[in-house]
Order: sequence, then C-alpha cells, then structure tokens
Amino acid sequence: METLTGALFQRPPLISAVKKELRVRTVYESKLIEYDEKRDMGIFWVSCEAGTYVRTLCVHLGYLLGVGAHMQELRRNRSGSLKEDNTLVTMHDVKDAQWYFEQYGKEDYLRRVIMPLEILLTSYPRIVVKDTSVNAICYGAQLMLPGVLRYESNIEVGTEIVLITTKGEAISLAIAQMTTSTIATCDHGIVARTKRVIMDRDVYDKKWKLGPYAKKKEELKSEGKLDKYGRVVDKTPEAWKMLFGDSEKAVNINEVAAAVAHSAPVKAAIKEADSDDEEDVAEKKRDKKSSKKDKKDKKEKKSKKSKKESSDSD
Repeated sequence: METLTGALFQRPPLISAVKKELRVRTVYESKLIEYDEKRDMGIFWVSCEAGTYVRTLCVHLGYLLGVGAHMQELRRNRSGSLKEDNTLVTMHDVKDAQWYFEQYGKEDYLRRVIMPLEILLTSYPRIVVKDTSVNAICYGAQLMLPGVLRYESNIEVGTEIVLITTKGEAISLAIAQMTTSTIATCDHGIVARTKRVIMDRDVYDKKWKLGPYAKKKEELKSEGKLDKYGRVVDKTPEAWKMLFGDSEKAVNINEVAAAVAHSAPVKAAIKEADSDDEEDVAEKKRDKKSSKKDKKDKKEKKSKKSKKESSDSD
C-alpha cells in the first residue's frame, strides 16, 4: 500500500468520462483496513487528488501482488470540504423543506438542508474586495490593488484564491499575481487574474470610471496626453507613465512621487541648458544677418562711388 502513494502514473479505464491519456495523480495516504484470506477480498482507505481513478489503483495493486485485482465497491466519504456528517441530507429532506417553506413561510428547515456555495471554498486563501469593485470583477475585470480591502497572510504568486465581498459572498476564483508582502507595500498593480466568476452581474451597482484615477485618465485623453484607448503616448506625464505604464508592475505612490521630485531639477537644468543653446543660436543668426547687411551696404557705397568717378571723367 505504501508503494502506491505519492505521484502515480494513471491511464483512465476504457469506460470513463475522460480521454484515455496517461496522466499523473497524487495519492496522499492509503491504509489497509481489513483483509479476508478466504474470499481474497480487502478493504482499504485512500486519500487522493481529485481525478484519481481508484479502479486503476486497484488494478495496479493487483499487478504489484502478482495476482490481479479489481474494484468491487467504492464509497466516497469525503469530497473537498463535504464529509459524512450531520450536514448530509436526502432528496426527501429537500422536498420536505420546500413544502414546509411554502406552507408556513419559514426558512429555517430550507437553510438547514441547502448550504451556501461558499462552504465549498473555505479552504482557499481569501481576499475581501471593496463593494465598488465587485461588479467590475463580475464583468471579467482583474482585481487591482485599489479594490482590495483585506487579505490573508499566506498568499503566494500563482496561488488559487477566492475573492469575496464584505458580507462573505463569493465573487470569483482567481490566480494571485502578488504575494501578501507585495500587496501590503504597493499602491498599484494587478493583485489577481480572474479564473472563474461565481456571482451574477449587476448584483452590486456599477462603480467603475467614477474614481479619481478614472477621471484623471479621461482628462488626459481629452488633452491628447493619452490615446483613445488610454494608452501611454509621448506627451503622457512622467508620473502617469511610472504609475500606469506597466500594469503588470507593482508600484508604490511614494516611490513615484520621490522619483518625479528627483527628476524635476534635472529636467529644469536640461531645459535651461536648451534655452541657453537656443539663445546662442539666435545671437549667431543675428550676427550673421548684421554682417551680411554691412557687406551689402559697403558694396552699394562702392558701386555709387565708381559711378560718380566715371561721370566726373566724362
């Protein structure tokens, strides 16, 4: 039994709901509970990854023993966070709960029988999203840092997380793009990319394009400092480029402000040097123009003098 733990190669059986391709599934733990030598039958318990075929596991166990084996019966006593406990109900319970609600208008039996979806997601790291950002995520937007209200401490890049509202409602599953420490120290960037939206659209009010950054973006677009899609152009202010030029990059506003303040004197010096150069060029042009005028005047005087001398000789 210990041999068939860890990462195992499996090919789904002939009668299965997936492609018959070789794949790897992990068996976390397995133990033999009972074995009957007379009937050559055993009972074992296994904790495994989703998608593991226990039928194939039984066949492999037979190969290892050299006697052949197949699965007689399978009982699933846990799936995710659902277990064999007092939360299990039958379809009769569901029907009775509906009848009780329709007859007496009381929800207690119905709420006992039908559990909320969020109970399946309790094992995921969570990020609490502001109410103003919920509807945008329902329409497929990525979660940006300004929309984060609270977050857990064990989030790593690439981790599958669940986005929830302040009321505990699940919004979507997402893939984290920042660690917890990055979220805590930065002010802008993509926190998570939406993987699967759970909540219906327009449950919360539409609030995008109403914030200060959105209004500033529209102002820059109207002034021609951003293109019609809001992308950076040559005229875009340096602070905006540093904040929003690369959406993948996590940015701290204080760092941007310090960088802009540091670059301002340098730009002023460059501008002053450029203005001095322009003045020098203008002065050279004036000198050149005046020298041309002097040459022209001398030439005219000389021609007048020669004409006068020729008339006197006549």
